Amino acid sequence: MATHRYTSALLKDFEQRGLVHEVSAGLDARLSSNSAVAGYIGFDPSSDSLHVGHLLGVLALRRLQLHGGRPVALVGGGTGMIGDPSGRSSERNLLDAPTLERNRAAIGGQLAQLIDFEGANGALLLDNLAWLGEAGLIDFLRDTGKHLTVGYMLAKDSVKSRLDAGLSFTEFSYMLLQSYDFLMLRRLHGVELQMGGSDQWGNITAGTELIRRVDGDGGEAQLAFGLCYPLLLAKNGEKFGKTAEGAVWLDASRTSPFAFRQFWLDQDDHAVPQLLRQLTLDSEEQTTERLTMHATNPSLRVAQRHLAKTLTALVHGAEVESQAATVAAVLFGAEGGAAASPRSLDAAALSMLAAELPSELAPQASDATLIDLVLAAGFATSKSEARRLIEQGGISVNGEGAADPTTSAAHFAPLADGSLLLRKGRRDYRILRAR
Repeated sequence: MATHRYTSALLKDFEQRGLVHEVSAGLDARLSSNSAVAGYIGFDPSSDSLHVGHLLGVLALRRLQLHGGRPVALVGGGTGMIGDPSGRSSERNLLDAPTLERNRAAIGGQLAQLIDFEGANGALLLDNLAWLGEAGLIDFLRDTGKHLTVGYMLAKDSVKSRLDAGLSFTEFSYMLLQSYDFLMLRRLHGVELQMGGSDQWGNITAGTELIRRVDGDGGEAQLAFGLCYPLLLAKNGEKFGKTAEGAVWLDASRTSPFAFRQFWLDQDDHAVPQLLRQLTLDSEEQTTERLTMHATNPSLRVAQRHLAKTLTALVHGAEVESQAATVAAVLFGAEGGAAASPRSLDAAALSMLAAELPSELAPQASDATLIDLVLAAGFATSKSEARRLIEQGGISVNGEGAADPTTSAAHFAPLADGSLLLRKGRRDYRILRAR
């Protein structure tokens, strides 16, 4: 991987991580002369949570900040009412103002956990509704719309790809509105750089062109710059973070921290080098060393475990990541070893475990036996089937083997939350809750 095409520290870093898809001429020189550039990325408030596909952009802002720049996160409360046609095959549903406000607030809270908003180059969280909501139609068309021709806009891939399928004027106007965002951010906050995924290059360059025409002196001097990174795609070619069940969300109520951590653990070996470089802040030396360790024994999944730990701690905090790791060690074993005892789980970890597993009510009868526990868990449909399963060593209770079908249910001391954890075979778990 080439690492010497650029002279500025930021672009060197982006290139080494495979994060340069397109870059404006002159950006490298601008950053080399002064790295304290303000750069922004827009976030669509069509949902009340970001998902893992957004992490590439969020971390691009973090990298900008680490190299001395000022990150600006723009939540599109205004453009969110329109919808961006880039990378889409159909028009998205338009949202009402209360829904957009709720989504914008939720996304802002998540960004505040992921980007540093303190210090001299602390991040800014802005909403383009602040200027788009005040823009009068006549003034906007006269002062802004006249600078970008229809031919110029039709030539952009984001527009051309949608023409045959149908593109409303509402969505067609999105490029002009996003360009106006860039113009206003430059005027109000000195923003010179817009970053985004590769499907945003047309919108970004339209913004740099609008700024040149409106605020320029008639010459060709570059007043604003664009930087696009490749889209992070899954093995099937779809946008990263989409599963059969939907997106993998950053909101813990949508995707649990445990499931979030498991998503990264389940990544294929071939994908891990790219994910480590693009979704962590580790240096190239650290990543190379970890991949070398991984290659010595891939079955231990050293790279995936580091990726899962790093990103879960980033999004949900180190304490929650530790709880999720402990729960995983109980269910699947730690570092390829034996499963940890459920008795090692504290109340918070037990709550996390309970949210991930099916649960049933424990039998009430005072003379209940292990057979009754197995039946209550749904592991067998008859007492004879339950007996055979137990005698064959197929059942454990709270992590300990249980081979005597006649053992009293009262023999098994409950976990800290009063429940019992039953396992059938290697991976089939049930929680029995006290009535």
